[in-house]
Amino acid sequence: QEQLVESGGGLVQAGGSLRLSCAASGLAFSSVLMAWFRQAPGKEREFIAAVNWSGRSITAKGQFTISRDNAKNTMYLQMNSLKPEDSAVYYCAARRLTTEVLYTASNKYDSWGQGTQVTVSS
Repeated sequence: QEQLVESGGGLVQAGGSLRLSCAASGLAFSSVLMAWFRQAPGKEREFIAAVNWSGRSITAKGQFTISRDNAKNTMYLQMNSLKPEDSAVYYCAARRLTTEVLYTASNKYDSWGQGTQVTVSS
């Protein structure tokens, strides 16, 4: 079955960096649209970035960079200059039915990982 597993979260000081990974299995990774979202306590799930099969991407957070390695069935999120307000659970998501659109709405994605916690201390 489809499975998305995030890793790389943790505790970091403000100004620091983290690199999140999302390992996918059970789906045709090289053809799906992938995305990162995050959710802080008491807030709605928030779009961060999306990347299509060819590497074309859109990012809502300028200090974050999304990428993917289709040979490794893995997507990444490089997060630099982290701030306390970046603290949240970070989720990866996949959309099987792809078009040229890089969707930002969470309801456009079919599969979700369990999330990885990122905490940025001040």
